[in-house]
Amino acid sequence: MTDCKINIEHELRSKSANIIWALMSTPEGLAKWFADEVKRDGDLFVFTWGNTWSNHETRTAAMLEKKEREYIRLRWSEEEYLDTYWELRMGKSDITGDYILIVTDYAPDGDTDTLADIWDANFDTLRRSTGL
Repeated sequence: MTDCKINIEHELRSKSANIIWALMSTPEGLAKWFADEVKRDGDLFVFTWGNTWSNHETRTAAMLEKKEREYIRLRWSEEEYLDTYWELRMGKSDITGDYILIVTDYAPDGDTDTLADIWDANFDTLRRSTGL
């Protein structure tokens, strides 16, 4: 089975590159909308969803590439993800001047709708926690 690449754009209500970059590249920023807890050790990010003292899921991603205030590309550590990555990229709307968060991710064939729903839920969390 092959993985399908998806791209999702989400316009943010911000003209600040510093705010958007912090939300997509720092443990503190990612913990506001992507996972319940995020830790970083060098090029490794550890994401935890749920309460660490009860039911939770923990996954590790390695940072493959980063260009300051442009994008960050990561790969999940599990063997099934060795040929894929996920990326958070900053863009800017020509019309509003607001920043756009562009997500690139991969889903197993037939699961693209599920993956898009997960990212939509993450964007909802981002809007609720930051107002963006």
